[in-house]
Amino acid sequence: MRKSLLALVAAGLLTTVTLTACDDGTDPGDSGDSGSATTSSGGEASGSGGIGVILPDTKSSQRWGSDDPKYLKAAFEAAKVPFTIENAEGDKEQFKRLGEKMLDEGAKVLIIANLDAASGKAVIDNAKSRGIPVIDYDRLTLNGGADYYVSFDNERVGELQAEGLVSCLKSKKKNNPIVASLNGSLTDNNATLFKNGYDRVLQPYFDQAEFTKGPDQYVPDWDNDEGREIFAQMVKQYPTIDGVLAANDGLGNAAIEVLREKNMNGDVPVTGQDATVQGLQNILVGDQCMTVYKDVKKEADAAAKLAINLYKNVKTPVDDKLKDPESGAYVPFVKLDPTPITKANVKDVVESGFVSAKDLCTAKFKSACTKADIK
Repeated sequence: MRKSLLALVAAGLLTTVTLTACDDGTDPGDSGDSGSATTSSGGEASGSGGIGVILPDTKSSQRWGSDDPKYLKAAFEAAKVPFTIENAEGDKEQFKRLGEKMLDEGAKVLIIANLDAASGKAVIDNAKSRGIPVIDYDRLTLNGGADYYVSFDNERVGELQAEGLVSCLKSKKKNNPIVASLNGSLTDNNATLFKNGYDRVLQPYFDQAEFTKGPDQYVPDWDNDEGREIFAQMVKQYPTIDGVLAANDGLGNAAIEVLREKNMNGDVPVTGQDATVQGLQNILVGDQCMTVYKDVKKEADAAAKLAINLYKNVKTPVDDKLKDPESGAYVPFVKLDPTPITKANVKDVVESGFVSAKDLCTAKFKSACTKADIK
């Protein structure tokens, strides 16, 4: 019988990281708020009614600190619209304060990637009271009532993770393998969608006794350090874990670090998501089974296009809708397709420009890159 696991709550001070600002003389530090910031006037005074973006943190995934702000910034600058990009650094109260600040400064559109439903809804409610449209970015704010949602097909992401894990377990000829699940944050609807997807694929294997269901736990706030502690407890209770469904590359690496300590890395397949440099390196050396590539540029470009049109009062038709499981309302959904990545096609991620060969193929991984024909 599966035993419950106790998550260790991580404590610590949040750090502030400042992103590169635009060359228009504006100073992100002028806001007086903590959190990463990229600001541009786009030919107008900053805060005079542009597009406001609030990102969640810089700890759970590299994308929030580098990839998303870079691509959003480029799209807004190309359209010559004023914008501000801020990062709440994992602080839910700061998330709400940033929303208040942007609205007070006259933002005409908000794009938010929430930390949880409550703080996301607070920002959306504030915006709605002022007649300002909000785009949920990457994560749906449950019962939030955003005007639009831009993301990937997240249940499909989970299915791809499970299909990859099944393939890796079968290739290792594991007999009735024990599969552990290291899920994302319970407060993130995406984590629920990922889990819906991979449970849909894995459950028939459990039902038919081809696989054994092992420990299954959410990791608060996608915290990788906490994920490492949780997985260490999982291995203590189930020393013969044979496979790990880790919800993203950060949690996958947390599991891999524990497996390395026990000389089990490479023998125990681990999944991931986000196609981070670290995740791809783990795949190249055989410690990680697969990841899921979600082209952040496509997602950022789609959200930016929608926001720019809203800013210019141009209606944009959206074909898909997603039902909010809490409110029952349907949110117009710009849905994008994810791509599974294994050692066989890591090269594709490099060729897309999402990561560079220089960053990926450091001295430690040069040989593995050469074998994968990455130059």
